[in-house]
Amino acid sequence: MLGLHLVVVVLIVSNVLASISGFKNQSFFDRYKFQIAKIKSGEQIRLLSSGFLHVNFNHLLFNMLTLYFFAGYVVYSIGEIKFLALYFTSLYLGNYLSLRYHENQDNYTAVGASGAVSGVVYSAVLLYPNMQMAFLFFPIPLPGYVIGTLYLIYTLYGMKKQQDNIGHTAHFGGAIAGLLATIAFKPSVISEAAFTLAILTATILVAAYFFRRIK
Repeated sequence: MLGLHLVVVVLIVSNVLASISGFKNQSFFDRYKFQIAKIKSGEQIRLLSSGFLHVNFNHLLFNMLTLYFFAGYVVYSIGEIKFLALYFTSLYLGNYLSLRYHENQDNYTAVGASGAVSGVVYSAVLLYPNMQMAFLFFPIPLPGYVIGTLYLIYTLYGMKKQQDNIGHTAHFGGAIAGLLATIAFKPSVISEAAFTLAILTATILVAAYFFRRIK
């Protein structure tokens, strides 16, 4: 995690406060959630505001814990300003992909920091190719690229089921944005993490194939 930076604290607190407001106030939630018809009618703010709302406490906890564990690596490597640029680029492009993917489903709605968090996860894995992490329910350390692959599998499963308001499609766009932003901000990763970059790129290409099949 490499320390908890102020910029990460601000993002987590912002997500928590906005999400709790959405839990307590349905009109607030409806006003800022991702909704195809509303965005197509000109409410572009939803492409960003929806990234600070969550379906429930479990959804919020999952995203914020993931951000907490991975964000420090990215901030430490590229700095706070570039981290914010990566975070919001991943958030926006993740939701933009959702808009394009579901553009004919006017009633489609979604919320969550999924796109932004995916970008941060993929950036951290690329910046630290030797990273290994273990989960409470699976206490065996796994390479970062395996974590990234499992994350996309979870994404594709959620996209196929479409049984909730979680922005699963945004995971995919966010992951791509995170990789591209990391390469742009720190080009040396192309040579320093060539194997991990190849694995993550191949994973995204395979996911893209299933992405089209799901649609």
